Amino acid sequence: MISRIRMPKFRFVAATAAFSVTLLLTSCADNSQSTAVGKDVSGEKIPATASPDTSITVGAPELKVALQLSGQIDKLPFKVKWANISGGPKCSEAFRAGALDVCSAADIPSINAYWTGLDTKLVAAEFRKEPLRHPVYELGIAPGAGVESLADLRGKKIAYSPGQAQGALVLRILQKAGLTKDDVQLVELASTDDVYPTALGNHQVDAAPLGDVNIKRYLTKYGKAGGKTIQHGLRDDPEHLWALTDSVSDTQKSAAIRELIKFWARALIWIDEHPKEWIQGYYVKDQGLSREDGEYLVERSGHPDIPADWTSAIQRQQQTIDLLAKEQNHKAFKADILFDRRYEPVAADALAGEGTTP
Repeated sequence: MISRIRMPKFRFVAATAAFSVTLLLTSCADNSQSTAVGKDVSGEKIPATASPDTSITVGAPELKVALQLSGQIDKLPFKVKWANISGGPKCSEAFRAGALDVCSAADIPSINAYWTGLDTKLVAAEFRKEPLRHPVYELGIAPGAGVESLADLRGKKIAYSPGQAQGALVLRILQKAGLTKDDVQLVELASTDDVYPTALGNHQVDAAPLGDVNIKRYLTKYGKAGGKTIQHGLRDDPEHLWALTDSVSDTQKSAAIRELIKFWARALIWIDEHPKEWIQGYYVKDQGLSREDGEYLVERSGHPDIPADWTSAIQRQQQTIDLLAKEQNHKAFKADILFDRRYEPVAADALAGEGTTP
């Protein structure tokens, strides 16, 4: 049985006051999608160019900063309203409100969106080179929990967020360890801010997936008391540009989204090739982290891998769908539904200097 702990409400933070007002006015309404969930858009032609009058709203704060630092933001050939949000819960909320066209998120939000009747498409995919050497998450272990390996999780309390990437990772870790949900106690907690490190330090849970700077901070704060992390040995690196199906079905917005993907791909390479500028401009100046934290995060991230062929990514997505369907009592579906393959070669073509995707 899953122990349920009241989860904090997510707040939508917009890039401008006007955008905040728009969301507040629309989020209370029933903004049902104009398309059926899983709509096939593969036969719809994307215009060769985007109109400069086209406007899309994008929730990708890192992309905005990267374009600013690289001097590319003013070269976008259409209008962009930047929303200061990313990730599944907040972007899903904004999608439902009709207040967002594109968002940066991992793989799980699109799956959860499908099961909750929200029609979306993945339009760009990024992974990490050597993903097992550069995992997004490590499994944090509470002081004195007695967990040395994944097999030791039997009977332990594990933090679990069912609608987020961390929740799916927990299920995959259990599967790898030969365990089921009945063999552990899943404690439902939203993986926001420092909730998981605090829950570990307070012995609220025995194990929890930790990501980014929370790994470093947890070990610094609780390492002397016996807190530690262990490697899970699984790929956990998918990152996507995620779009509302209504947006990729719109003639002009679909063209703008294709152009955005080109800038996104080039921005990822710029970040990889300019770590010092990225650390100072994003982690220190924009996020308020220390230079040491920024250097730690750059080192953890490794180098980006932007595939021109999504076949393997879709296969891995299918495995995740099947696992979540089984463990969360959902109906399985074909992963292809989530991917808009009209955009499949766009990023790689942009990096190759071709940019001639039809």
